[in-house]
Amino acid sequence: MTVVVLIAAVLLIASALLTSFRTLAGPSTLDRVVGLDSLVAIAASGLAVWAAFSDDTTVVPAIVALALVGFLGSAAVTRFRVRDDR
Repeated sequence: MTVVVLIAAVLLIASALLTSFRTLAGPSTLDRVVGLDSLVAIAASGLAVWAAFSDDTTVVPAIVALALVGFLGSAAVTRFRVRDDR
């Protein structure tokens, strides 16, 4: 199990670095919103991997809250961005 967690951690770190680069280099606001939403999903995935590794279920509400905040943030920014385009 330790090898699987180590591989998952390395892949999550690599994806977070690539997503951070894309977020910073994004030419538009919507590109940056997608990048930040991806970072929130990566953070939730990291918490899920930690919960599976440590057999600790107390982080599950944090995962749910993080997913909710990520969704609401993306929806709000997209809504205001669409309103500005009109």
